[in-house]
Amino acid sequence: MRKEDMILVSIDDHFIEPPDMWKNHVPARWQGEVPRVVRNAEGVDQWVFQGQATSTPFGMAATVGWPSDQWGFNPGSYSELRPGCFDVHERVRDMNANGVLASLNFPTMAGWNARTFAEGEDKELGLVMLRGYNDWVLDEWCAAYPGRFIPLGLVPMWDVGLAAEEVHRIGRKGCRSVSFLETPHVQGYPSFLSGYWDPMLKALCDEDMVLSLHIGAGFDVIRRPAEASVDHLMVLACQISAITAQDLLFGPTLRRFPGLKVALSEGGIGWIPFYFDRIDRHYSNQSWLHHEDGFGGRLPSEVFKEHILACYITDPSGLELRHRIGVENIAWECDYPHTDTTWPESPEFAWKEFQDAGCTDAEIHKITWENACRFYGWDPFAHTPREQATVGALRAQAADVDTTRMPKEEWRRRNEAAGIGLFEGMR
Repeated sequence: MRKEDMILVSIDDHFIEPPDMWKNHVPARWQGEVPRVVRNAEGVDQWVFQGQATSTPFGMAATVGWPSDQWGFNPGSYSELRPGCFDVHERVRDMNANGVLASLNFPTMAGWNARTFAEGEDKELGLVMLRGYNDWVLDEWCAAYPGRFIPLGLVPMWDVGLAAEEVHRIGRKGCRSVSFLETPHVQGYPSFLSGYWDPMLKALCDEDMVLSLHIGAGFDVIRRPAEASVDHLMVLACQISAITAQDLLFGPTLRRFPGLKVALSEGGIGWIPFYFDRIDRHYSNQSWLHHEDGFGGRLPSEVFKEHILACYITDPSGLELRHRIGVENIAWECDYPHTDTTWPESPEFAWKEFQDAGCTDAEIHKITWENACRFYGWDPFAHTPREQATVGALRAQAADVDTTRMPKEEWRRRNEAAGIGLFEGMR
């Protein structure tokens, strides 16, 4: 195999939601209440919903077009962004330039747990907007390019019955996964161990959908020194995935739902071999702690492999230990448009690590697309013939895509001159 022959399916990317996303997906009676973007006197675009304004974190969330010396948590405006962050047509062009066939996109303004809709006082209004959000994802963003996006939705965290209903509703529309909190108890919700979420988990099993748990919302599970910088969060975030796995494995969740599929999104893979050693040794050595065989005669690591898919951006150590992890349990990700993304050189990064680790062609295919597509129940070639799905074939379609990084001021000048990033109704 050559680098150009790889097929790349990323199961962790993100979009910056466009301000007009509810235009076609909320009944007329609610149009006056939809979340809106307001550009303040400092030129910062802010989402406003139910009277509350929060700055969309463009800086950390959408730096893909900027030089690294401008990265940060500083807010900004849509016109400062690379249009592929929020425009689906430009996103597909950027995917082609990066040789990426398909992408699963997590939310930004809504949060992993539909935070924007959950925190408002009017929960009926929040539910209307959440459903409109999901309909936009399914009927507009994903439907614009069938075969290029794996649909992921949100559920109302404030009511598990409504969450189960929404899983069934979007499942019938072809949604393949929902985004959820990796450690819900940290945000004040019941834990996975509590059994509270069982109706929603049953619905996911019924619809054969994946529970996608993205790092980021569980930081408070780590008690950091008051003096600690943001580096602590960014470096230690992957370790929280081990805590999530522990909640699922040593609680009742996977015993109650043997068909449940869980993706640990952006959690990396290098921690998994040590975790396997630890839990298997613990289970065997500390048998006095277990009053019943909760793992059905298997080791905890074996149960992990039956239920959980882990993904990585770059992870040389994890690939060296891929057989300890289970090659079938590893998937690749791009993380466009965040600071961690390897765009527009993802094939180069991935290929070098595969070669350094001595991966076979069969292993590369499993990690770059086969595992993800099997896990999410998604056919990568339903709309794109295999010979047109490779890195080389996709990049051949993108010869005119400029991947140059430019200062945000230059993006603003160019985009506003072209009317990009200036949405109707923004003030």
